[in-house]
Amino acid sequence: MVIYLLIFMFLAHVIDDYVLQAPCLCNLKQRSWWEKVAPDKKYKYDYLAGLFCHAMSWAIMICLPIIVYSLVNNIDLQWFYLAVPANLAIHALVDDIKANRHKINLIVDQSIHFVQIIVTWLVFVLIFIK
Repeated sequence: MVIYLLIFMFLAHVIDDYVLQAPCLCNLKQRSWWEKVAPDKKYKYDYLAGLFCHAMSWAIMICLPIIVYSLVNNIDLQWFYLAVPANLAIHALVDDIKANRHKINLIVDQSIHFVQIIVTWLVFVLIFIK
């Protein structure tokens, strides 16, 4: 049964990273877009808001199957307070490295996100499912 959680987490990843991430949000998380469209220095770090919004959405989406499972099975949601911020931070950092620093490509980006999902699932299964 818990393998379905992992499958749904991967599905949530695909939905959030490819379907729900509108082209506007893709632009908003790129520093170069802000430099071109809004070159004023007061917008210098506004790309961070785009990174944060997408990373928050993604972190919640991949945890959603576990949240539902936890609620249905009366499992404490304490893990949620660590899982979402940790996944948010990692996702934002990886997207920044790809979109703004151009140090990794899409394959590496997605591989890291897949590892995030597997680790999140494993931690939940090993600690909370008895």
